[in-house]
Amino acid sequence: MTPDSLRPAGTAESPPETYVAHTIAMGVRSSAERTPAKIALAEGTRQLSYRALVENMDRVANAAEGLNLSPGDHVALISPNCLEFIEIVLGLSSIGLGVVLVNPRLTAPEIEYICADSQVRTIFVHETLEDLIAGCDVPSSDRTIVIGRDYDGWRQTGRPRPPRIRLNEWDVFALSYTAGTTGKPKGVMLSHRSRALTFYAMAVEYGCYSPDDRSLVLAPLFHGGGFAFGLAPIFFGGFSEILSKFDPETVLRKFDELSITNTFMVPTHFNAIFALGAKTLGQYEAPSLHTIISNAAPLPQATKEKIVDHFGEGRLHETYGSTEGGIVTNLRPPDQLRKTRCVGQPFPCTFVKLLDEAGQEVPDGEVGELHSYSPFLFNGYWGMPEATADSLKEGWLSVGDMARKDEEGYYYIVDRKKDVIISGGVNIYPREIEEVLHTHPAVAEAAVIGIEDDYWGEAAKAIVSLRAGEAATADEIIDFCRTSLAGYKIPKIVSFTEALPRNAAGKVLKRDLRAGKAGA
Repeated sequence: MTPDSLRPAGTAESPPETYVAHTIAMGVRSSAERTPAKIALAEGTRQLSYRALVENMDRVANAAEGLNLSPGDHVALISPNCLEFIEIVLGLSSIGLGVVLVNPRLTAPEIEYICADSQVRTIFVHETLEDLIAGCDVPSSDRTIVIGRDYDGWRQTGRPRPPRIRLNEWDVFALSYTAGTTGKPKGVMLSHRSRALTFYAMAVEYGCYSPDDRSLVLAPLFHGGGFAFGLAPIFFGGFSEILSKFDPETVLRKFDELSITNTFMVPTHFNAIFALGAKTLGQYEAPSLHTIISNAAPLPQATKEKIVDHFGEGRLHETYGSTEGGIVTNLRPPDQLRKTRCVGQPFPCTFVKLLDEAGQEVPDGEVGELHSYSPFLFNGYWGMPEATADSLKEGWLSVGDMARKDEEGYYYIVDRKKDVIISGGVNIYPREIEEVLHTHPAVAEAAVIGIEDDYWGEAAKAIVSLRAGEAATADEIIDFCRTSLAGYKIPKIVSFTEALPRNAAGKVLKRDLRAGKAGA
């Protein structure tokens, strides 16, 4: 049965009397009812019990009444990972405000663009970033509240009682701006419903979000995935330790000291951990860690094999998704080494199809543009109806990824549609070349882009970062590729750089590479 046959025949005029809007704060409040004294969140020596977390989020919600804001207004949050981040999002979204989650590593002009584009009315900023936004001109905002200076006093002006506002579960709780790898970032509108339902699916698929589980939160909370994997543990009554900044050895130590059962990481986190070397890695065992989730950027097969070898089989999940679509597929632990370069099968309640340029489904084994259909999809792009319409076709979402499906129903992301190189009329998928480059013993990371070629139209160029203490020439890298790739796929040029430009989610910024901002 296809999703098209599941569409309702009509729309009810009003919900039934028993209808309760499912919001992201509901799960946290429910957990607090069961275990109010239990520690929900920790950040180093700072801790919040469930009772204190709910009290703080209610104070935030009620204090916001004095900010002259109305449901549907937007408020910016610019902060590194901290306890306040969670309570601010929970509190403000509880009264119908959309929280604009801003990457704290952006420049002042980039922050100014996002705040102006989303028309934020108030800005919450961490004290370590106050100077960064001092020069930002945001005409729509008339107040700035500094976390670490005046935030605590402001929060205490609110009553510790649940706000008296009824929300619809499809209301927007946050706007997460896309990384802007191919242009200006777009504000992705995320609903309470999409995230709450995602949490339930995560609990089933990953099996690590019970009240007995303990999570280490090291990905940035401003990112859609970082926030989802950071909040899901306390949505179900577990415990989350928040790291304010990433340090690979600290992560390993926390695994042991706090009996961590699960964590979410992006590929750059794994690279940093394995760069510590065998001696340091051997000092930590992580015996309680039973679930490791990777997402946000492609996980090279060579790195995947290192993870399984070091942490053991039966732990790693590789998840594919997007800010707009939520989690789309997941490769479960038993398939990690059986299905090479694979992102698994559709997530619970998710349908996937691959279409050609004519909009027809492609046969198994052939490459098509991936479209997903699920209750986890975004509400659209803020203020960009045309872009929303381009990405959504009759409820099916595409963010421009190309994929193929095998005979067992497993999916393989081939590349971004906009990254495909057309050389002599033949499609070359950079990710295939990158996977080969990552197996070279001297290569730490690699990216492949298309460059103009007088004869072929386009050709492949590889930009490579070498491991510390290793050496390799461009000719050696090219010769290495010849052993695994057809001649037309071999990079015509190889250049070297200290590090590839990445956003906070770990995605390589190929736009910067094409502009010559990395690599000789």
